[in-house]
Amino acid sequence: MVTIPILFEDNHLLGISKPVNVPTQEDASGDPDLVNLLKADLKERYQKPGNVYLGLVHRLDRPVGGAMIFAKTSKAASRLSELVRSRQFSKSYLAVVHGKPASSASWKDWLLKDEKTNTVKVVRAGTSGAKEALLNFRTLATSDGLSLVQVELLTGRSHQIRVQFSHAGYPLYGDQKYGAKVNQPGQQIALWSIFVGFPHPVTKEPVHIISRPPMEYPWTHWDTGIYASAVDSLK
Repeated sequence: MVTIPILFEDNHLLGISKPVNVPTQEDASGDPDLVNLLKADLKERYQKPGNVYLGLVHRLDRPVGGAMIFAKTSKAASRLSELVRSRQFSKSYLAVVHGKPASSASWKDWLLKDEKTNTVKVVRAGTSGAKEALLNFRTLATSDGLSLVQVELLTGRSHQIRVQFSHAGYPLYGDQKYGAKVNQPGQQIALWSIFVGFPHPVTKEPVHIISRPPMEYPWTHWDTGIYASAVDSLK
């Protein structure tokens, strides 16, 4: 059984904390996926006949956990998608990386995805098929060769945080795909969606979905107070 914590819910939206290693959508693995698990839960909790609508607005990679928002109506889905396009949809992540990045920085890269291998690489601007990738980050703490960083995504490219940090020389802890030289097989990637914020698509009131990373290594490398401060800075 997969437990999915519900962080926010009303007639229009469903905010949850995604468990790690659960695919967001159905994939070739055939493993239970987040969308269908949530639909089944809504159907059972509200005794809904027939199909249940659940709009997917943004995605998290399979090994990544944390805050996500779904639309319970097509109207809410359309409006949330517009908020994403107009960059009124804020996404913030915590990551543990190898090395010591700058205290803060803004990065712009061009990313090209290879659909056959499901990998992404940084390429030159103007490369056919490449997409612009923008993020801001600040380093919260550094200890024993690892750093805790808080990342604000300005674009939502596939594997964006993992690829951009690896390209800059700071691969994520546990990332086998983009940091195999410094990580061990079996390690869980240390990337967590800590915050999703946006104006409610119907009421226009601010909505903040917050999820803290699990108290497991490497997250336990730092005192829990640093996570509380990171959350407070986003509200």
